[in-house]
Amino acid sequence: MTALTPGLSPESAKRAAGPGRGAVRRLAGALHRRPRLRLAALLTAPLLWLVLAYLGSLAALFLSAFWSTDTFTSEVVRIWTSQNFEELVSSPVYRTVALRTIGVALAVTALCAVIAFPLAFYTARVAHPRRRPLFVAALLMPLWAGYLVKVYAWRLILSEGGPLDWALRPFGLNGPGYGLTATVLVLTYLWLPYMALPIHTALAQLPDNLLNASADLGARTWRTFVSVVLPLVWPAVAAGSVFTFSLSLGDYITVQIVGGKTQLIGNLVYSNVTLNLPLAAALGTVPVAVIVVYLLAVRRSGALRSL
Repeated sequence: MTALTPGLSPESAKRAAGPGRGAVRRLAGALHRRPRLRLAALLTAPLLWLVLAYLGSLAALFLSAFWSTDTFTSEVVRIWTSQNFEELVSSPVYRTVALRTIGVALAVTALCAVIAFPLAFYTARVAHPRRRPLFVAALLMPLWAGYLVKVYAWRLILSEGGPLDWALRPFGLNGPGYGLTATVLVLTYLWLPYMALPIHTALAQLPDNLLNASADLGARTWRTFVSVVLPLVWPAVAAGSVFTFSLSLGDYITVQIVGGKTQLIGNLVYSNVTLNLPLAAALGTVPVAVIVVYLLAVRRSGALRSL
């Protein structure tokens, strides 16, 4: 109902509302009667941004990978050639770096899942309800600091004679130093919250009667975990793995800081951007292709259907 101004009749109030208000009402009514039009209006802007900014940049990256570089001036020569991809396939160095990068991403994902599961189980099922928000905040605390701050802090921890060496020295051990192990360790620390939070949410929504029924039927703890808990929480693990795998696959800053002489695809892309841009573009298509295959495999397994 239209609010009446003192001293004005209903007809005068409608005229005072102006034509703009009536047009808004007609537009709202048209959108209400046409749900597909309403959905199209809501999705047009984000879809345009996705197509132009993201897919457009990927298309430009893929096209530039078929160009070449003048060996004397390092200028890009826009002549169609598949030489860069042939070099990626034929060169054992690039194959080794690609396999090492995929292995690091898989190792980080597996470690994040192994570490995040007991942490999330404690915060979601064991901890007192009043303390659960504090534990969740503790799980997310690594995200509060800057990326470089965390990586350089780990560089100090892993340095020779650093805190880790000092803590392991009484046991006759030394820290891993800088290298591949340090890279996996630091990446696991960086991306652990992205795995812990989905698992915590899934475990918090797990019905108690299922666990009680499993115990009443005589199932032990491991049997309950494998047959009841894991199938219900697996979609959350798969969702978290998409983040940890993709973020580890494209990371290059951590490798430069704590990786020592270790080389991953991101480092090769970074080092070739100014020297050989088409080759860097060809190298950049490798992580994109790997993550697409990974997403298709996760989707085909059915792990994401119940998310």
